[in-house]
Amino acid sequence: MKKKIKITPEVHDIKTRLRRYGLHTVCEEARCPNLCECFSKGTATFMILGDVCTRSCAFCGVKSQKDICSEPDEKEPSMIATLVSELKLRHVVVTSVTRDDLKEEGENQFVKTIKAIRNGGPAHKVAIEVLTPDFHAREELLKAVCASGPDIYNHNIETVRRLSSKIRPQADYDRSLNLLKWVAKNFPDIIVKSGLIVGFGEKEEDVLKALEDLHDAGCKIVTIGQYFAPGKMNIPVAEYVTDEQFERYKNIGEKMGIAEVFSGRYVRSSYMAEELIKRGSYGS
Repeated sequence: MKKKIKITPEVHDIKTRLRRYGLHTVCEEARCPNLCECFSKGTATFMILGDVCTRSCAFCGVKSQKDICSEPDEKEPSMIATLVSELKLRHVVVTSVTRDDLKEEGENQFVKTIKAIRNGGPAHKVAIEVLTPDFHAREELLKAVCASGPDIYNHNIETVRRLSSKIRPQADYDRSLNLLKWVAKNFPDIIVKSGLIVGFGEKEEDVLKALEDLHDAGCKIVTIGQYFAPGKMNIPVAEYVTDEQFERYKNIGEKMGIAEVFSGRYVRSSYMAEELIKRGSYGS
C-alpha cells in the first residue's frame, strides 16, 4: 500500500519557491502521498489562511486550534498570483484551513486570491478551482466566492452520512450537500465537485447513497480515495478498499449520471485536477 517517494529537482524547486513566498500547500500540511508526483509535474494545491485549522476532523493531518486569533495575510493573494505566473500553471487549486474564528470565515481571502490570479497573474488562461470549507452554508459568503470567477467549486463531504458526525464532528453532512446544491443552482456555469474518502468502515450501500446524494446536489465530478491515517492521533484505517471496488464505485456513479467519478487508492480531491477537466465537457 505504500507509495514510493522520489525527491526530484522539480520537487525541491517547488518547495524552495513556496518557502521564499511564505506560502502553504495542503500537499505538505495534510501529508499527501501524492506530493512528490504532483510537485514533479509543477503542480500544487495552495492552502490559504495559514496552516492551522479551527476544526479537528478525525482523518486530517493539518494542525488544529480552536482560537487562532490571527488575521489573513494581506500579501498572500499577490504572492500566490506571482508564483502561479512563475510556474506557468494552467490549472490552479486554492483551498484553505477552516477559519470559524473569522467573521466572514475566510471568504474574502478566497475572493482576493482569485482576483489576484485573474488580474495580476499569468498572461495565459488559467483555470481556477476552489476547494472551500462549508462556510456554514451562508449564502452571502458562497455568492461572493462564486461571483469572483472560479471555474470549479469543490467542497468535500469526505465521508458517508452514517459516519459523518464521527469523522467530521464540527461539520454537517446535509449542510455540505446544501452548499453544493446552492452553487449548482445559482451559478450553473461553475463546475461543482466533491469528494469522498473510504476506509473508515463504511459499507457499499453507504457509498452508493452518498454518490446518489452528490448527483442530486448537482456534482459533475466526484473523487473517491483510500484513507491513510496521517498520524497516530488520527482515526485508524478500518479497511483497505480493493481496486475492483474502486472501479465498481466509478462505474455505478457514472451510470447514475455523474459526469466523472475519479476513483482509486491514491486519489485525492485535487489529484490530477487539470487532467480531469481535459477529459470532457461538464457544461450539461
